[in-house]
Amino acid sequence: MTDFNEMQTIKRRMYAMRNGIVADSLRKGGSPFRMIFGVNIPQLAEIADETGKNAALAAELYTDRSTRESMLIAPMLYPAEEMTQELAMEWLRQSPAPEVTDILCHKLLRKLPFAAEIAEKCLESDNSDMMRYAGIRLLWNLLPSPTCMMRGLVVKESERNCPLTKRASQTLIEEIDFLNED
Repeated sequence: MTDFNEMQTIKRRMYAMRNGIVADSLRKGGSPFRMIFGVNIPQLAEIADETGKNAALAAELYTDRSTRESMLIAPMLYPAEEMTQELAMEWLRQSPAPEVTDILCHKLLRKLPFAAEIAEKCLESDNSDMMRYAGIRLLWNLLPSPTCMMRGLVVKESERNCPLTKRASQTLIEEIDFLNED
């Protein structure tokens, strides 16, 4: 019987759960990854739960930028208490697709005590649509907490008319306004 290390075990599980129809759909939709297994998010979460938190393994998976599922499972494996603000910003800068940014924000970054600061830094980024998108997505995950303070940043982003962030920022403004109604 062959023993596999944790990385091999995860990759084998993802391979076993591959879905060609989903993978083909993602490729046709313009997914930037060379390798797409088509594993859905609940299946990745199941693998992550069974694997347990492991910062080194998560970091190794996140550096595998050619495989969609590696980048998606990494935030599920990374222990929130070990994530630094600098590493969070680096992972956001390295995100190649909105799907990766969404999972990173939802599964990991929203749990951080400095999540609102990260969102603010992202929204102040003038040179990256994806970073500003990350700021909007992270704020969505923080509702209804301190996001009301950041309404001005979200309005500013909405006024940029960036195709990646326009709709999400307008919807977030509406949600913030709704939550602030008396």
